[in-house]
Amino acid sequence: MASESTPSPFNTLGIVGTGAMGRGIAQLAAQAGLDVMLFDVKEGAVQEAKNFINGLWQRSAEKQRISEDQAQQYSERLIEASELAALAPCDIIIEAIVEKLEAKQGLFSDLEDIISQQAVLATNTSSLSVTAIAAACQHPERVIGFHFFNPVPLMKIAEVIPGLRTSDEVTQRVNTLGAAMGHFTAQATDTPGFLVNHAGRAFGTEALRILGESVTDPATIDRIMVDQGGFRMGPFTLLDLTGLDVSHAVMESVYQQFYEEPRFRPSPLTRQRLAAGLLGRKTSEGFYNYIEGKQQMPDEPTIAAVSPCPVWISQDDPESAEALAGLVKTAGWPLETGTQPTEQALCLLTPFGEDATSCALRQTLDAQQCVAVDMLAGLDNRRSLMTTPLTQDTFIQAAQSLLNHDGTAVSTLQDSNGFVLQRITACIVNVGADIAQQSVAEPATIDRAVELGLGYPFGPLGMGDHYGASRIMTILNNLLEATGDPRYRPSPWLRRRAALQVSLTTA
Repeated sequence: MASESTPSPFNTLGIVGTGAMGRGIAQLAAQAGLDVMLFDVKEGAVQEAKNFINGLWQRSAEKQRISEDQAQQYSERLIEASELAALAPCDIIIEAIVEKLEAKQGLFSDLEDIISQQAVLATNTSSLSVTAIAAACQHPERVIGFHFFNPVPLMKIAEVIPGLRTSDEVTQRVNTLGAAMGHFTAQATDTPGFLVNHAGRAFGTEALRILGESVTDPATIDRIMVDQGGFRMGPFTLLDLTGLDVSHAVMESVYQQFYEEPRFRPSPLTRQRLAAGLLGRKTSEGFYNYIEGKQQMPDEPTIAAVSPCPVWISQDDPESAEALAGLVKTAGWPLETGTQPTEQALCLLTPFGEDATSCALRQTLDAQQCVAVDMLAGLDNRRSLMTTPLTQDTFIQAAQSLLNHDGTAVSTLQDSNGFVLQRITACIVNVGADIAQQSVAEPATIDRAVELGLGYPFGPLGMGDHYGASRIMTILNNLLEATGDPRYRPSPWLRRRAALQVSLTTA
C-alpha cells in the first residue's frame, strides 16, 4: 500500500471515468490521504468501482497488510459525485475517459465552468497531445498529463507531461502528488508516446521485422529475448497479452505522429493478423494458441549429440574468440589454432550486425563450414547460432551439439544481419539515445521509467552501457550498410558516446 509519508499538495481529487484506470488511481489517492470524488456517466459505475476498491482493502486487512481501521479510513475517502457539477470542491481532477481528443477537450471545457481557477485538470491520456487537449481550455496553463499504467497500484510509475503552456507550479505540484501516491514520477515532454511508450517502440517492431524476414519463429525470438537477453517476457508474448487491437493501433499512431519516422515503422504482419481477428490471449489465438488462457508454447527442436570434430574460431573479436575457445576446451573438442582452418574444421564466427555469409566471405572462409555465434550476451545462458545458406548439415549439427554440450539451450537461426538479440537490443538502445537527444526526459529518468514501465532488464541507456556503446554502434552501422534502411541510423547522442568510449579506451 502507498505510504502517506509524502504530503500531498492537493486535498480533494476528482476522477472522471471509473474503469480500470480510474479506480486504480482512486485507490492510490485515497491511500495517500486525499478525499476522492468519483464521477462516471454510466449508471452504477461509481458504486461498482467503490465496491471493487473496498474489496481490495478488505482483503488486505484480512491478510493483515493493513488494519481494519485503515481500510475503513480509506473507504470513507471515496465519495460519489452524482453529477459533474458535484466535482466543484476538487482542487485536481484526473480524467480517465475514452481516448478521443474531442471527448477530452469537451470534458475539460465543461469542468472549467465548475471548478475554481486554482484547480488543476489532469489527463491520463496515453497517446494524445496534452497541448492539444489544453488548447480548448480557457486556462491551458493548468492542464497537464498525468499518465498511469495498468494495473495502477502495481505499476509504480506515473508520467508527468506538461503541455507547452502548462505552468511550472502545476508541474511541480503534480510531480509531488505522484510521489505522495507512492509512484516514481517520470517527467517528460509532450511528444508522441511520451516517454515509456516512445521508448518501447523498438522491442516489438524489430521483432516483427525479424519474423517478416523468416529469420526464425515467434517462440524462438521470445526464448532468446527472455533467456539470453534477460527480458521479463518476449515481444510476441507481450503482443498477445496486450492484444493486437491495442498494440497495432499504438504502433500506427506513434509512426504517424512522428511523420513516418522509420525507427517506428509498423509491420504489415500485425495489420494482417488484426484483420483475421488473431488478437492474442483475448481471442485464444494470436502468435500463440491459448487453452483456458494458458499459452501453448511449442516444444524446442531436439539437439542430437555428435562426435567431436576439429573447431576453428575466428579471431575477428579477440574477447569472443577467447570465450568460445574456453567452451571448446571444456567440451573436450579439438581446437585448431592456425591462421586458416582445415577442411574438416567447424568454423565459428562472431559477427556483430553482420550476417554469417558476409562475415565468412570477408575472411575468405568456406561458407560450407561456417556457423556464426551471437556473443553479445556471452555464453552463460541460451546460445544463438546462425548458418550461411551453404553451411553443411554436418557442421550445423556439430555446432549445435558443441554449444549444447553442457545442457544450455541453443537456438538456430537463418542467416541475417545481427541475429535476434543484437538487432532488438541495438534498436532499443538507439531509440532511447534519441529520446535523450531530444531531451524528452533526463537520462536517469529514461532508464528508470523504462525499467518500471516496461520491465526491461536495463533501461535503454543502461543497456548501451552494459553492452558497450561502440558495440551497439557497430551493430547499427552494419545493419544500416546492409539494408540501407534509415531505421538503423545511429542517434547522434549514441554516436558521440561511442566515440568518447573509444577515445577513453585508447588514451
